[in-house]
Amino acid sequence: KEDNTNKIQENNNEDKKEDYKLLQSSTFNFDLFRSSSKLIKTFTGHTGRVWGIDYSTFDDCQLICSGSADRTVRVWEFENKKQIQSFNGHSSCVYGVKFSQYYSYRYRRNVICSSSYDKTIRFWDIKENQQLKIFNGHTDRVIVRLWDVDASKSLYVFNGHEFAVLCVDISPLQSNNNNGNKSNN
Repeated sequence: KEDNTNKIQENNNEDKKEDYKLLQSSTFNFDLFRSSSKLIKTFTGHTGRVWGIDYSTFDDCQLICSGSADRTVRVWEFENKKQIQSFNGHSSCVYGVKFSQYYSYRYRRNVICSSSYDKTIRFWDIKENQQLKIFNGHTDRVIVRLWDVDASKSLYVFNGHEFAVLCVDISPLQSNNNNGNKSNN
């Protein structure tokens, strides 16, 4: 589906950039297409429908993450199509996945943030290959919450949706809240 695509740009040489589209599939894998709609890569491994995908580069390595009805979040190396990690912990379908930098007072980490029909949001530490945080405050599938990630505390609830909200995102802002200032700097 066109609205569920992520664009990937790859430098083949200094003068030419290739555009790719990463498409979610209704089968057990997902495919990578060039803008010309030519299939160039297929990633296989999930045992259920793939609902969420994202792309990022960490440590000069191009990565794709995916969330699936098989309740897993998987990480793939783009070039060799190899699955390098699988995160388990959700008890229902994983609908949203997002690569992000997670900033804390003590450290900075590359994480994957995932949302699931089990009403949880989880942070997965890519380097340590483990769950870093879980957010359990969702009581319904039609609520949006703003979270204080460091305190694992819900700050605000946005009501009004009539149907399920199945996505997740994280702000790259770092809170410098040492003096009680509530603004992000």
